[in-house]
Amino acid sequence: MSEDDLSQAPDTATVSMFSDAETGPQGEGGYQVLARKYRPRRFEDLIGQEAMVRTLTNAFETDRIAHAFMLTGVRGVGKTTTARLLARALNYRSGERDQPSVTLDPPGEHCAAIMAGRHPDVLELDAASRTGVADMRELLDGARYAPVTARYKVYVIDEVHMLSIAAFNALLKTLEEPPEHVKFIFATTEIRKVPVTVLSRCQRFDLKRLDAHALGEHLGRVAEREGASVSDEGLALIARAAEGSVRDGLSILDQAIVQASEGETVRAEAVRDMLGLGDRGRLMDVFEMAVHARGKDALGELDDQLLAGGEPLVLLKDLLDICAEVASAQVAGEAYAPAAPSDQVERTRALAGSLTPAQVARYWQILLSGYRDTQTAPDTSTALRMVVLRLVAAAGLPSPEDAARRIAETAAGGSGAGEGAPPGSGGAGPTGFDEVVDRLKARREALLLGEVETYIRPASAVPGRIECALVEGAPDGLLRRLANFLEEDTGHAWDIRQVETRAETLKDRAERIRREKIETVRAHPMVQSALAALPGAEIVEVRQEAPVDPGAGKGNVVGMRRRRGSS
Repeated sequence: MSEDDLSQAPDTATVSMFSDAETGPQGEGGYQVLARKYRPRRFEDLIGQEAMVRTLTNAFETDRIAHAFMLTGVRGVGKTTTARLLARALNYRSGERDQPSVTLDPPGEHCAAIMAGRHPDVLELDAASRTGVADMRELLDGARYAPVTARYKVYVIDEVHMLSIAAFNALLKTLEEPPEHVKFIFATTEIRKVPVTVLSRCQRFDLKRLDAHALGEHLGRVAEREGASVSDEGLALIARAAEGSVRDGLSILDQAIVQASEGETVRAEAVRDMLGLGDRGRLMDVFEMAVHARGKDALGELDDQLLAGGEPLVLLKDLLDICAEVASAQVAGEAYAPAAPSDQVERTRALAGSLTPAQVARYWQILLSGYRDTQTAPDTSTALRMVVLRLVAAAGLPSPEDAARRIAETAAGGSGAGEGAPPGSGGAGPTGFDEVVDRLKARREALLLGEVETYIRPASAVPGRIECALVEGAPDGLLRRLANFLEEDTGHAWDIRQVETRAETLKDRAERIRREKIETVRAHPMVQSALAALPGAEIVEVRQEAPVDPGAGKGNVVGMRRRRGSS
């Protein structure tokens, strides 16, 4: 799909530029989708791209027009349509004006053919399907010849990052020294994949996403022009789902309009059902219940959302948005005033006041980690429930601020501040690798614990960072899973990286200590006498046990067995 929908509802002057099939609800060609019907026909119709339009206007007025343009941005922000507008501007010719111009009113003699993609001097190439050097050479062979009817021969290459290295090299020579009658316009969603040698020879424009409020207003104007009625909340839901892409917003609006009969208003509930969204207010209930350790209520509310048709990943993304809004409210304080219903704003402020910043950061890490897990889970609904239960479990832990204070008081010789807190109960983070193991044991993460003890050779561990090496044969993703666990358990990000170290694994260390104890005990005269009296016996275990007499010290208990085959 081309990125050619960033538009606003055309005014009277713009409508005159459309064919009959484009201006009416339905023409001879049948119904035309909104994303095509409301494409910009002038630079003035582009919304959200004022900086680009201003730069181009000044360049054209001063005759400082670049020979190559690079348009970049996410899908649906209008890259392809902007490229066609540029091609029209470069080749603009009317009865009153015969020079390049960004003022495209009235339409010039080449405008209709260029916007339809059928002008012989404006060649469009989809690099995603023609990536080879032979395709590029074939295209550039025509650059030597003058345009047929227009002022410039314009090459529009969409998704230019898909070209092969050889194709880029073939393009580079012509791009360095283009003929005077040739202009290049490139469009891409992956600007980092375009070679710097190409980027440095282009005038670059980054097309922006449209914010949800402006997109909602634009969609309202389009709905009104179409004779449809969509509630403000419904428009806001569509704008949020479009994520800044006007084309996506128009496509969703097209689908939403038919959710109600003619003359009726499309309500927010219908839009939610169509998109698989959850009720934002009820999802705030889920978040609030979870972070206040009301697990049963949170799961009940969540199940209602799932039964109503909510998509687990969409619901989880909304929970992430709610958590982020709470964090924003904590930072902004009284200045927090988002474009949202007043009741939601007040609830967000209340949540921000009832939680600490570190708690919100911990919940964010849990939700973010859960989102990644849910994407690969065999049952996304069950995975979502488990993520909410992780929030509930984290709510029962001391806040990271309290845990850090207790650790500081204990280190300073304070009494009792941290007594009774079980291992792994939150805190700023383990101060040694043994504490990492204690947290795994406390949370009963048996599988991860076994892998950590067997395959990780720890070099150093401080709060937020672990350096270690992996034993050959370690499971894939072990360090990532350990980092996810620690982020959830401590509420802080963890950096776990591999380094060169000769340290032992915990399993190897335990085995070495066991052998050293056996050798020490074996040298004791009483043990030597016992071994001599029991031919074939061997020491298998040495452990310390508390004595029966509380006043006595601890003693070693030696476990022996006879080797097989001994009499």
